[in-house]
Amino acid sequence: MSQDEKMLFLDAMEDVKPLKTCRGGTQWNKAKTLRPRQHTDTLQLDNFLTIGYLDIVPPGEPLAFKREGVQTGVLDKLRQGKYPRQATLNLLRQPVEQCRQMLYAFIIQAKREGLRNLLIIHGRGSAAQSHANIVRSYVARWLTEFNEVQAYCSAQLHHGGSGACYVALRKSAQAKLDNRERHAARRAR
Repeated sequence: MSQDEKMLFLDAMEDVKPLKTCRGGTQWNKAKTLRPRQHTDTLQLDNFLTIGYLDIVPPGEPLAFKREGVQTGVLDKLRQGKYPRQATLNLLRQPVEQCRQMLYAFIIQAKREGLRNLLIIHGRGSAAQSHANIVRSYVARWLTEFNEVQAYCSAQLHHGGSGACYVALRKSAQAKLDNRERHAARRAR
């Protein structure tokens, strides 16, 4: 299959969702990688993520953030990798501006699709000024700039360790409504 045919196939299959066959097992294999569109997206004109002066996060320091009002138990479960990852973004070996654009498109698309639990692979460098650690530091700052991001933290070793982070997004209005209906039905029994 030529490269053009492969790209056409991937674009055609972009909206396809896998059937859920696993009962209660790990969801890691079902996580998808959201691919940004190849053409220029007008969405990027609204990209509010800042670039400029950056406080470098030391390479050995784990990433962690939670918004006010988010329970500590949520961050603990996120840190332990107990939430199923629904989508993954790989930023390895990308220029900072490209990472900025990819992260913005990824979070917007995940929000649009109602996803809540994400994995972002940003890499890590052993030196504070290494490219991977610069990207890691920018990702930590950028994630706090999204109102949709409720919490994030460094991933478990088997998901990338300090070179990746788990991200928890705010529930959509539809997900909140579904929860209310499910709990109301359970109380009615």
